[in-house]
Amino acid sequence: MNFTRKLVPAIAAAALSSSAAVQAVDLEVIHWWTSGGEQAAVTVFADEFEASTDHNWIDAAIAGGSAARGAALQRMLGGDPPGAAQFNISRQFEELAEAGMLLDLSPLAEQEGWYDIIRPSSILEVCEFEGGIYCLPVNIHSWQWAWASIPAFEQAGVDLPGTLNEFIEVAPALQEAGITPFAIGGEGWQINGAARVVLLSQLGKEGYLRFYRDKDPEVAMGPEMAAAIEIFQNMKQYTDDGSANRNWNDTTNLVITHQAGLQIMGDWARGEFAMAGMEPGVDYACLAGPSEDPYLDTGGDVFVFPKQSDPEIEAAQFELASMMLSPRVQALFNNAKGSLPVRDDVDMSIADVCMQQGLEILADPDRIIPPDSMYITEDTRGEMDDLWLEVWNNPNMGVENIQQRFANILANAD
Repeated sequence: MNFTRKLVPAIAAAALSSSAAVQAVDLEVIHWWTSGGEQAAVTVFADEFEASTDHNWIDAAIAGGSAARGAALQRMLGGDPPGAAQFNISRQFEELAEAGMLLDLSPLAEQEGWYDIIRPSSILEVCEFEGGIYCLPVNIHSWQWAWASIPAFEQAGVDLPGTLNEFIEVAPALQEAGITPFAIGGEGWQINGAARVVLLSQLGKEGYLRFYRDKDPEVAMGPEMAAAIEIFQNMKQYTDDGSANRNWNDTTNLVITHQAGLQIMGDWARGEFAMAGMEPGVDYACLAGPSEDPYLDTGGDVFVFPKQSDPEIEAAQFELASMMLSPRVQALFNNAKGSLPVRDDVDMSIADVCMQQGLEILADPDRIIPPDSMYITEDTRGEMDDLWLEVWNNPNMGVENIQQRFANILANAD
């Protein structure tokens, strides 16, 4: 289907100016932010939207990303689309744009200069499709973090680790002190996310790009890949028996309450520590990488705005998109969420030391890597995820055999 940029309907264009007066509408927003920290963050969006417009934010929180995306998709296909829906920075919504089911945000992007203020540019490029812009990035999330209980390591009499190899060395001391060394939930996405963090820590940026972008089987057979698999397998013995089916924020709470030493989880976990009143550097540590040479991927969340038949709803959609990207809201939302803002002119004086560390890394283009979802299809990702889960659940798998299976996946990847 060929898309061309079209002028926004008159009422929507008027909604973009401060002098416009439009009828109040109820705008339903589907998202999956249900934990304490996530709810605090999405409340920023809701409160600011209702305070700055005459419209109402109708909250439609659905636990779990896949469930929320599935519900939004069903609503769109069924002819009852929500006003906005959360997706990830990925190719998840490309088919919706191709089918003409999403609002083209290009007029707003041009008016507000999104190409000048959103960084890195790659996260906006994900939203592009045949000359239009069909999503709005609202944050930058990275998986490349570990969260450590400072009192737990002090109780065990060992130093905080800076790398995963160092963690493996001190994990027995935590265990002997009655502390679960490695906290993780049994949900597949938690295990696979941790696996990718371990992989990047050993491959580095060059190896990561050869693995995901170039799909080079030789990388899978190399010593760095072997080291990543060995670390991943070793970490399993330092988990607790209650990890099966435990959700991520309950797992984070084990670190917050100093029952566990370390959790690998994306920077959204910082919101849970903030909600608990924890102080970074005193109660917990945020370990980038965790590596001496840390990188951050530029994943995160976007919102799509399904096409509507009512021009007043469309006008409200443009107002919501504009509000989400405003400097004030970007600062408030991302500080609550634990993520980094998508624009580089935001006053982040309220940022804590963990966010400041993330911003410092993000300021160096060489420290940024695209999310692997930009290079591989959902089918290839599924094959890799299934293999990582098998490795996690079967400690008897040989490293060389695992490497060969990854090499085979890469050799046959799209």
